[in-house]
Amino acid sequence: MKDVTPLTDGWSLRHDGALLRARVPGCVHTDLLAAGVIPDPFVGQNETEIAWVGRQAWSYVTELSHGSPHERTDLVFDGLDTAAAITLAGEALGTTRNMHRGYRFDVTGRTGSLEVRFASAYDEAEAVRARTGERPNVYPEPFQYIRKMACSFGWDWGPTVVTAGMWRPVRLEHWSTARIDRVRPLVTVDGGTGRVEVRLRVERTERGAGRPLTARAAVGGCEAEVSFTGEEAVLRLEVAEPRLWWPRGYGEQPLYDLEVTLLDEGSALDTWRRRIGFRTVGIDRSADAHGTGFTFVVNGVRIFARGVNWIPDDVLPSRVTPERYRARLAQAAEANVDLVRVWGGGIYEDDAFYDACDELGLMVWQDFLFACAAYPEEQPLRGEVEAEARDNVVRLMPHPSLVLWNGNNENLWGFRDWGWKPSLAGDSWGEGYYLGLLPRIVAELDPTRPYTAGSPWSGSWDHHPNDPRHGTHHSWEVWNREDYAAYRANVPRFVAEFGWQAPPALATLRRALPGEELAPDSPGMLHHQKAEDGNGKLNRGIARHFALPEDDFDRWHYLAQVIQARAVASGIEHWRAHWPVCAGTVVWQLNDCWPVSSWAAVDGDGRPKPLFHALRRVYADRLLTLLPGDEGPVLAVDNQSAAPWRTAVTLRLLEADGRVVRETVIEVAAEARSVVRTVLPEKLSPAPGSSQEFLVADADGLRALHFPVPDKEFAYPRARYDVRTEPVPGQSGAVDIVVTAHTLVRDLLLQADRLAPGAVADSGLLTLLPGEEARIRVTGCDGGVEAAAVRAALFSVDPA
Repeated sequence: MKDVTPLTDGWSLRHDGALLRARVPGCVHTDLLAAGVIPDPFVGQNETEIAWVGRQAWSYVTELSHGSPHERTDLVFDGLDTAAAITLAGEALGTTRNMHRGYRFDVTGRTGSLEVRFASAYDEAEAVRARTGERPNVYPEPFQYIRKMACSFGWDWGPTVVTAGMWRPVRLEHWSTARIDRVRPLVTVDGGTGRVEVRLRVERTERGAGRPLTARAAVGGCEAEVSFTGEEAVLRLEVAEPRLWWPRGYGEQPLYDLEVTLLDEGSALDTWRRRIGFRTVGIDRSADAHGTGFTFVVNGVRIFARGVNWIPDDVLPSRVTPERYRARLAQAAEANVDLVRVWGGGIYEDDAFYDACDELGLMVWQDFLFACAAYPEEQPLRGEVEAEARDNVVRLMPHPSLVLWNGNNENLWGFRDWGWKPSLAGDSWGEGYYLGLLPRIVAELDPTRPYTAGSPWSGSWDHHPNDPRHGTHHSWEVWNREDYAAYRANVPRFVAEFGWQAPPALATLRRALPGEELAPDSPGMLHHQKAEDGNGKLNRGIARHFALPEDDFDRWHYLAQVIQARAVASGIEHWRAHWPVCAGTVVWQLNDCWPVSSWAAVDGDGRPKPLFHALRRVYADRLLTLLPGDEGPVLAVDNQSAAPWRTAVTLRLLEADGRVVRETVIEVAAEARSVVRTVLPEKLSPAPGSSQEFLVADADGLRALHFPVPDKEFAYPRARYDVRTEPVPGQSGAVDIVVTAHTLVRDLLLQADRLAPGAVADSGLLTLLPGEEARIRVTGCDGGVEAAAVRAALFSVDPA
């Protein structure tokens, strides 16, 4: 049987004539941090102080000694970041130039000093650029010339922290006769039968060549066995009436253990184990009266995708543990998300990420790793791209959560609209990858899943790549130039990116910017704002609705978070109301890789913003919405659940002081997976331009609001409310904060991290009418809370 020896200990990093203790997996930055050589790049403006790290070469060394009775010993690297030369006892083993794939070297009988020397990623990128020629991109860094996590070179939400190191596990594998090289399980469902076609490839030793071997596979109580003498074998299994894997909210997520064993005369040589799920997945891209659709279909059910975009959860990705993946993805599930798009400027995540998605029912849209640039298609990149794609398609295809392969992020759009053509002058730019190489690899290796050439993409060059009427659409003009009400201007078929910025939680800012007197334009705040004119766009977004605070950071911080939550919610409410024409929204973005003002719903320290709670509301199975319409407000009753929703909706026209002007109840019946839209009678509509009237809809504990004018024009009363605290019996550190309103209190927010850095509230923005009570549960307050502190942590639209 194959033996495995992890190589996690005993490594050193050469630095300035000394050997520093190194952790593997890890990277240069984590080792230098641990040794106290560099400061935390996330704190203050330290990012600029440690820029030198990414511009020099680094060496890792250890003594390799091993003994084994096996015929063969391989040195296996699951991930090297990025351009490396590996030597053993002074002799070359090989070189690498791709962070996104694994490497294997035969070290049978060889021992001695093992060195992994990493060139500067900048030097490698410049050498490739010199060979292939210049290509345009959206940032000044050379990320498209090296197969490395693009956003380590910085992005409009991320720092420039250019890493190097052994970022995934290293081990020795000792084996004889043969080992399992690759397993491709093609999982399909045909009627009531689950089918698994296991395509196996083995590597043999010289003595094992041509030897008869047996492969055995088992899943769900079924077994198959085959004997073979070559390098490949196929086994087919059938599972009667398997339980189907469903996205969360549509059913359960049963997983089946698939085990493949390689045997020689009855003795096991190697085993391979993964969990699989039985389900069918496709995308309906049919043309219709509205254009060209893009609708996920799982197990025959058409799905409105409630999605978020995912970026690497740390700019030092070796620090992301399985527990951290689980925590972040559990937050996505808590926000009623059912699809996570792994964005193309990051990494193919660790299997722990996809395992969690399998279990939580989160569909995964996986980009191939190309983003916002023209990519050369010449060598040495082309061969690396193909090897990388093959490695990762095979590695990830067992996961039932994986529902789509996507060729790139915004590069087809960039070619058409971003002025690339003149500078390219006919040079390659990546189209051959997205429309040629990658779809061929997916069709060959993983034909059970759909592929799309890019995001956004209209399906062909017959339409503009970002045409909202066809395929997938990225909506960025609103954040860049308009009020969020402009989201209602059209109904794209599938919104794969849109979003609005806000700063992180106050406790996150205080950790990242210790001692700084916080202001929107204070030095640390500006350094932790990477978007072009990011603060200008934040301020304009606030000023369209509120008086822009001049010397009140706390109010500016609160209003920026309010606008982010409202903006994203307004887009989703509008687009969900037009299902099935619009078949999904994927918010930019779920998470952050460091503390920064960004579009994330969960900040770089893992704290939810108000946007997170807004997503939980607008992504719930049942959603009540009041939308502006040409003939008055439109009531949308959106039912994405599997059961009909029959409800009585109470509609009230109120004065600003809470007096009811008019009230009525209407009965609404929304069938499963459907939306009912009703234009409300004129008598229920606030007078056009009124600063005194607003409309409220309530049904089954859900509420929708319609105000006819911006907040700064509405006659809000001075917010008055009582606050009391109640300990939660049996829960240490938990307290209920009960707010009783005496007036209209709009967008009440408890910033729990002001009570304690680890405190978390279970709700976001709340609007209370006079006499109403809200109960906000806060956990993580181990020292208790004072009433004065609670008052100071509560904010509402009325500044008083």
